[in-house]
Amino acid sequence: MAELKYDKTGRLLFTKEMKKEYTLLIPQMLPDHFAMLVSIFRGEGYQVEMLDNTGRPVIDAGQKYVHNDACYPAILVIGQLINAIQSGKYDPHKVALVITQTGGGCRASNYIHLLRKALEKAGLSFVPVISVNLSGLESNPGFKLSLNLLRKAVFAIIYGDLIMNAAHQVRPYEVTPGAADAAVSACMDFLLKDMDAGKGMTFKSMRANFDRIIEAFKAVPVTGEQKVLVGVVGEIYVKYAPLGNNNLCDFLLAEGAEPVVPGLIDFILFKINNREVDVGIYGGKWVKEVFCRWLQKYVMKYQHAMIDALKNSGRFRAPGDFHDLHSYISGYLGDGNKMGEGWLLTAEMLELINTGVPNIVCTQPFGCLPNHIVGKGMIRKIKDDYPWSNVVAIDYDPGATRINQENRIKLMLANARALAKEQRARTLDPEEGPSGEPVSAR
Repeated sequence: MAELKYDKTGRLLFTKEMKKEYTLLIPQMLPDHFAMLVSIFRGEGYQVEMLDNTGRPVIDAGQKYVHNDACYPAILVIGQLINAIQSGKYDPHKVALVITQTGGGCRASNYIHLLRKALEKAGLSFVPVISVNLSGLESNPGFKLSLNLLRKAVFAIIYGDLIMNAAHQVRPYEVTPGAADAAVSACMDFLLKDMDAGKGMTFKSMRANFDRIIEAFKAVPVTGEQKVLVGVVGEIYVKYAPLGNNNLCDFLLAEGAEPVVPGLIDFILFKINNREVDVGIYGGKWVKEVFCRWLQKYVMKYQHAMIDALKNSGRFRAPGDFHDLHSYISGYLGDGNKMGEGWLLTAEMLELINTGVPNIVCTQPFGCLPNHIVGKGMIRKIKDDYPWSNVVAIDYDPGATRINQENRIKLMLANARALAKEQRARTLDPEEGPSGEPVSAR
């Protein structure tokens, strides 16, 4: 067994010896994206598993070991990790836990300290916790974020966004139930096989893989009707994680709607942009600003390639790029509003409304004050400017009943269908669009 080593502050380190013996456990947020990230880490010599434990036992573990005033995503993420260790599936003395830190004042920076407290409370203080961050917050001799690994991670996120985007546009209309899921599996199989072989990680091969992904989903037979489009925004964890939002996308599908979920790459670009903005607002080294500007341009090159693949498909809607998204917040929020999802959350709602998706579920986790401000707190302002918008804020917390959440979403969907019926019946006025929508706003 690897010897436990600590730094000067008493923090337990993940050592080079542990890399050979330990399994890294990663909490799940986006199953397809994270499956590719796991494959990339394995290619770097780490033993990694993405957790799939879910349900009430995870929530109970989180509530037992995390202060109940902590935000709901913290309770879920930490609960999933501790529940996995206590399940008997793993040797507690041969696992390490992986968690992200963005360097800001919110969940992705502070969970790590809550997690270590929870481990101590559970009698598991000997389990190492690895911080994945680009801010120099913590380091471990047995875990390194190399430039090559980060480059591969960008590929995984872009591939995941494309698959998610195409799947959401096919799944509500598939003639054969499960056909879209089969296409997802087929795409994941060849991508993971390529990644394990070190392939698919050049710009040229990525574009070729984009075409393969698009063709896989275009091959799925679909019906011809158009269902109600419903955007999903909110705090990053409850926005994406089925565990966090009670399988929201599946519920929307069951209710006859098409979920529209913004991609993860915009959040990554948002975080890069924040560091560039910090220099302008608070001061700092010009080198940092120049590097962040270059990195943003580099990542957007891949984002543009994904957008082009969707546009050229002749079948799928394509999102705008990060600059398009950023332009929507003019007159609403400043660049310095960046706690939690900051201006990004408001911008996503505005982008959805301006691109034909006025029906939106804004997922709001308990204890996440920044996202209540830029989410629920901005709905009235958005409604004033876009009277035809149809936004509902849904609270997610350990005590919230699923039936209440779903009833509120059903009410929003009923309103969406009534508005759609009204639009079909209305004779379009040259000065006014459907439901009072100004022509200039479309």
